[in-house]
Amino acid sequence: MDEQAFVRIVAERTGLSRQEAADLTWATLETLAHRLSPGEARDLITELPEGLAEAVRRGTTDRIERFGHYDSVRRVAERTMLKEEEADRGVRTVLAVLREAISEKEFNDLMSQLGTDFSQALESAG
Repeated sequence: MDEQAFVRIVAERTGLSRQEAADLTWATLETLAHRLSPGEARDLITELPEGLAEAVRRGTTDRIERFGHYDSVRRVAERTMLKEEEADRGVRTVLAVLREAISEKEFNDLMSQLGTDFSQALESAG
């Protein structure tokens, strides 16, 4: 899946404009990258189109941050100027589209590093 298709799907599922969906997608990937080990971030980058891979690169650090789903939503809302409800729906949607866009193994590895509350948030999104 290329970056345009990814963003288009996020826009369709969230009801946001394409620009808002692009900003949301970048902010979500960059925020989630703070939770990943450098090795996991590298693995994810190899499966993403270049534009989305750059968002993960920008968020990758040597020190893994510990924060949950709610804090990721708050961070994404602050960066995108979306309401928290929109950011919450958006983060869940980006995770759901990632599940479709990357291999099952990589998605499972990603979710194992993000943690249980991210998995629960994704499952509640449908």
